[in-house]
Order: sequence, then structure tokens, then C-alpha cells
Amino acid sequence: MLANRVNISENSGLYTLQLPSRLESLTTVENFADSLKAQYNIGEDVYGNMLTCLSEAVINAITHGNKEDENKKVYINLEVQDEKRFIFTIADEGQGFDYNNLPDPTAPENIENLTGRGVFIIKHLADQCIFNTKGNEVELHFKI
Repeated sequence: MLANRVNISENSGLYTLQLPSRLESLTTVENFADSLKAQYNIGEDVYGNMLTCLSEAVINAITHGNKEDENKKVYINLEVQDEKRFIFTIADEGQGFDYNNLPDPTAPENIENLTGRGVFIIKHLADQCIFNTKGNEVELHFKI
């Protein structure tokens, strides 16, 4: 079954993952982050921020971007720069969204909502967060 297959490739500090749009793909993301932590000796704080952001971005890509359509993929690219900076790009095959007009999850009317905090969290934990114009790709920077 093609939808269950995960492709991970590494080439000289460049990593690429292709994940099926299933929430079970988060296990692959967590394992990938764990291997990076060991390989690059990432501190606990940076690792926690990185794993949280990756998880939120992948969940958003699967559920909101690809609508859990297993025929669509989530793409994660990682560029390691001088073993001091990680630049992740997470993209989905969805229509994108307007990331500039999201409700404030800290506003009193939203504080008890169970969803709607992912982008807020990502923007606060990543060193840099850049969305493409369409809103179906995010670039996350972390100093390690």
C-alpha cells in the first residue's frame, strides 16, 4: 500500500521526508527529531521547541492542508547549516490559508477553544517562521 510508505533521504546535511497524510506519520517525525538530537547533540530546550513546532506544522498539514487525504503527501525538508542552524520546510498539497488573519488564541473569546493554537505556538517557539504566499508551506529556523 503506497499510502503507508514513508521516504526519508539524507544527502550531506540535506534531509527529505515524504509522509502520507495520516496522523500516524507523527511517529516518523518524532523518530526523525530524536535521531537529529543524537546526531547533532541538540540541547533539551531547542529539541523541545523543534519537536513541538514540527508536530504542530505536520498536524496542520495533514488535517487542515491535506484534509487527511492519504493520497496527498506532507513534505519535510531540512537543511543543516554549519551544524549550527536547522532550516525546516514543511509543505502540504492543500489550498493553503491566510496566515495573517487567524483568530488570537489568547483572546478571551478563544481561550477555551480546543484548537487554533498551532500557528501561535510555532511563531513563539521557532527562531524564525516564514509562510509562503499561498499558505501551504512554512519554513522554520532553529539555532542549535
